[in-house]
Amino acid sequence: MSGGRVVGIFVGPEAKAPLASVAEVRAEPGRGLEGDRYWLGQGTFWKREPDYEVTLIETEALETLAVETGVMLEPCEARRNLATRGVRLNALVNRQFRVGEATLLGIRLCEPCGHLERLTGKTLRPGLASRGGLRASIVTGGVIRRGDAIEVERESRGQAVGPSKSACELETSGVVSGD
Repeated sequence: MSGGRVVGIFVGPEAKAPLASVAEVRAEPGRGLEGDRYWLGQGTFWKREPDYEVTLIETEALETLAVETGVMLEPCEARRNLATRGVRLNALVNRQFRVGEATLLGIRLCEPCGHLERLTGKTLRPGLASRGGLRASIVTGGVIRRGDAIEVERESRGQAVGPSKSACELETSGVVSGD
């Protein structure tokens, strides 16, 4: 089943630093995307869990945000690694999908948070609620390139990955400290 395309790839070598656009990136299970802050064991919400290996956002969600609220947010400002077009990311929770040479597993939604609002200086939570992106783990590594197709493989078996507290929710409760 075809699920759209990668239209942007972004990595940030340091926490809170602007993300850089790259044409391709290597994905590695257990590490994330080469050159990204989480690959390097840094980042505001870094921890050894698959939640931060790859994050994705629909460009359509950013366009809708602009239309509905007047708030313009470029894909790199959303602080997600992969910007997509033509795929409903919410439908990929607990599903495996191929992106270029890599296979990813959708873990949970990546809701906007106060940290993102502080970095951008924009009010985003109301306009991006339930469409702030997807957190995914890397099942098999490989190179991901701008323009690669996103192909949904199958529904994952085993334990379902349901809603859990996001790092931003933990941040507001004082469990996670910033960088």
